[in-house]
Formats: sequence, C-alpha cells, structure tokens
Amino acid sequence: MSGLSARVRGALPAAGPRRPRRLRRPRRVRRATALSLALAGVLGLGAAGGSWAEDGRRAMRLLGGGEQGPPRVPYADQGRGQGADGGEPAARELVSRSGDRWSAAYSAGEYEDVRQSLDGRYTGVGLWVVRTRGGRVQITRVQPGAPADRAGIRPGDRLHAIDGADVTGRPVTEVVARLRAAGGAPAAAGSPVTLLVQRPGQGRREYVLHRERLTVEPVTVRRGAGPSVIKVESFTRGSGKRVRQAARGALSREASPGIVLDLRGNAGGLLTEAVGAASAFLDDGVVATYDLRGEQHALYAEPGGDTATPLVVLVDGGTMSAAELLTGALQERGRAIVVGGRTFGKGSVQLPRAMPDGSVAELTVGQYRTPSGRTLEGSGVEPDLLVGRGSDAEAEARKVLGGLGAGA
Repeated sequence: MSGLSARVRGALPAAGPRRPRRLRRPRRVRRATALSLALAGVLGLGAAGGSWAEDGRRAMRLLGGGEQGPPRVPYADQGRGQGADGGEPAARELVSRSGDRWSAAYSAGEYEDVRQSLDGRYTGVGLWVVRTRGGRVQITRVQPGAPADRAGIRPGDRLHAIDGADVTGRPVTEVVARLRAAGGAPAAAGSPVTLLVQRPGQGRREYVLHRERLTVEPVTVRRGAGPSVIKVESFTRGSGKRVRQAARGALSREASPGIVLDLRGNAGGLLTEAVGAASAFLDDGVVATYDLRGEQHALYAEPGGDTATPLVVLVDGGTMSAAELLTGALQERGRAIVVGGRTFGKGSVQLPRAMPDGSVAELTVGQYRTPSGRTLEGSGVEPDLLVGRGSDAEAEARKVLGGLGAGA
C-alpha cells in the first residue's frame, strides 16, 4: 500500500470515530422542501408590494462571505446589494443598526435579478470576486466566453475601480451592485461598465466592457478512462437533480472507477438543492440541522441514494455555505473522503425582511450544523487529505480513489 493510500485509509470516516449515529427521519418533520435557502435571497418575492408569500416568510439564506475570504454572493455580477448611490434607505438603515457582518440591503429590482440568478441567468460581464484581507477586491473566476473573458481579464487580477469609483475596502454587496447596476438600477444587456484592473507585477489597465445576458451551467460532467468528475459551480434551481442524474450516469458505466465531486469555488446556493445532491450519495438520514430563533429543525436525504461507489469531494477556501454543509454531511456520514483546502466557514442563517419602501434587509437569525452537531461558522470543513497551494488537487483525488480500489 502506498503512503498516500495508507494516509487516506487512516482518514476514512467509515472507520468509526467520525461516523455519527444513524439518524432517521421522524414521522413529523418539517421537510427540506418547506425551505428556500437561497443563493441570493427569497424565492417568494413580494418586496415590491411589501408582503411575502408563506414560502418567502420561511426562506433563509446560507451563503458565505467575509472580509478575509469569498463574498457572501458567489457571482459578483450575478448578485445584488446596496444601490451604487447608497439607495434603499429603509433596509440600509436597518442593516447599519444591526452590526451584523452577514447582513445586506437590497432594492426590489435587485431581488428580481436574484430570482433570475436562481435559474442560472443574469446580466453582467462574467466575474467572480472576493474581498481579501486589507479590503482588496480580487477576481477569482472569469466565466468562459463572457465579456470579461474576451477582454483578457483573468483570475488573480485585482479590481480597483468600477466606473471611476474606487472599490477597495467597499462591501462586496456594493461591488456587486456596481457591476450589475447603472445609476442605482439594474443595468440592461449592452450597457457599458468601465473596470480598472491590475495584474500582479503589472500596471493598472482600464477595460470598457458591455454587459450581456449570460447563463451559468451549474453542473458539468467529465467522463473518461478514469473516474467521473462532477463539477458543481453553484446550487441554483435544478442542480440537485442534475447531480443525481450525473451520479446515475457514472454508475451506468460497465466498471465505474469512482466519482470526484468537485465543489471548489462553489459559494453555496439553494440549500434544498444541496440536500438533493446529498440524496445522490446517501440513503436517507440527516444532512444538516439548523436552529431558527431557538427552534431546532433537520433536513434529510431522500432514500435510495448510491452508498457504494467510491467518492471523493474536492474543496477549497471558496467552498462555502450550502456547499460546505454538503461536504460536512458526506464526510461525517462516512460516505466520502474530502480532499483539498479548508472550506470558508459560513454557517449562519439569514432571513429577509421586506421594508415599507420596497427594499429588503437580510439579518442573521440562526446557525446550521453538520449531522454530528458541529457548526461550520468560522471554522469550515477540514479535509481528510490537505492539498497545498500549487498542487494538483484533482490528481490527488484520483490517487485517493486508486487507494480505495477504485482505479485511477
């Protein structure tokens, strides 16, 4: 047995210490479908009229973010936030008084964009950003074929200004709004936006881009001689079903060499979709628990998932919220080996509140936990096999599957 295989086998959750007691669904339980824990807010949008549908009242967000890591909105120009000119006075005032670092203020128009982004559609230039230590705004991903990609902007570049306004030290939600908005209102396809960008070791360069109507495919699959690699960009609507279909496709092969579930850079989304994805690899049982204003709830996988095919989950510091919760559940339930870097550590629940002027404020109301009862807030998920920066994490995942007898 190789040294790597020995280390991995020693880390297997199935060995006992990490595997929690089997938790079955009680007869009376609030199912995951009663929730809309959204990538970008409430699904039942009623802010414009000052009221919320019942699903909207129960909806909660489980997205990551923070000053030293990825933003709470995974796609900077897919998200929304305070108006570029400091709009949404009622929501902004409430958020300001809360002192809640996860809180955010949105206009009704921005919430409509949120609804569309949950379907994987948005108007923007195709950038993902984080706010790093010191308040710098760094580009982490660029959507292939989008305006930013065609202009030559690349991950690792630093974003200094949008339309002449310095974004250094600004809240990520504000950066989001400036990428998405023109004059405080959601921008139309074809509208220009000027970005001041700097590549490490080079001077600053100005780009004039035109926003486009873009679509993100949340789940993609690569199949070859080795394991199937299921990449989940975000948990938008329908992504859980697509993961289950991809997993079944991997099993349909004559000799399935295992599955790599790639959650790197996945900043979360609809928790119901993450639970749906968990159902591809678990046979019933708890995926997560959460408290909401002191009341405890649980979310369960559906019966019938594949529990035999070797599975490795790839994560990094950009794996957040619902993606972390899925990772923690698969790890603690003894279903997967986790490979990569420590995840971000976003474990709080936000609820929206519609204001009389149509704006929306989101404030933290609770915490969610892994099946063993562990909170991820501030700590994240520690991989079973830590892969340092500059190393090929996917290659390491393939080695792990080889060590599990799944081939490479």
